[in-house]
Amino acid sequence: MTTKRIIPCLDVKDGRVVKGVSFVNLRDAGDPIELAALYDQQRADELVFLDISASHEGRKTMVEIVRRAAAELTIPFTVGGGISTVEDMLRILHAGADKVSLNTASLLNPELITAGAVRFGNQCIVVAIDAKYDEEREDWFVYTHGGRQRVEKTAVEWAKEAVHRGAGEILLTSMDQDGQKNGFDIRLNQQVTEAVSVPVIASGGAGDEQHFVDVFAQTSVSAALAASIFHYQEVSIASVKESLREKGFEMR
Repeated sequence: MTTKRIIPCLDVKDGRVVKGVSFVNLRDAGDPIELAALYDQQRADELVFLDISASHEGRKTMVEIVRRAAAELTIPFTVGGGISTVEDMLRILHAGADKVSLNTASLLNPELITAGAVRFGNQCIVVAIDAKYDEEREDWFVYTHGGRQRVEKTAVEWAKEAVHRGAGEILLTSMDQDGQKNGFDIRLNQQVTEAVSVPVIASGGAGDEQHFVDVFAQTSVSAALAASIFHYQEVSIASVKESLREKGFEMR
């Protein structure tokens, strides 16, 4: 059995961690370096930092946060948001990140995935997919620009293309479930994991320990990501891992 990973996510805006519901109504969740150090102590398997500040100033702030986080952390971490060139990737990796996450820029310019994979290796390139269900067409479609613009590609189509172009991992977020705390989107995660050969991180919907058990038991995802339940100490990483071990899952 593949070892499963539990990954807290830090959405960073103007130097602070924030969290919303279905990508809106953001509220403050703390200092990113303090939270990162806490999750390191609590034995998170990895961390994800997402810069949701769109401005150039936001990106400069994020590079400094990455540098400070790298000095504190003993676990791998991925950084995404506003990365649109190979030079942006280089800046983030040089600051200390282990992987970069590409979202909107990779949809606008898919060659960016290949360029990054060639320069830094597939293992450094994560493609983040924000997907929302269309009831009329009975499928999940991809959204860009922080969930604001729909692309006429399904989540499965784009995941397959991203992997073909060099993505070493997929970070799959259900926009419908994001912040709802009523469980991961099992069907979405099933379809994408069946379509690609690289690890998939499930994101969106975690509310308790059982939700992590469900997504690992019912899909082939390699990792599960959560934010608010960890930030506001509603659920601990230790309790999630213990629940999973009790069900027979091998944890890091």
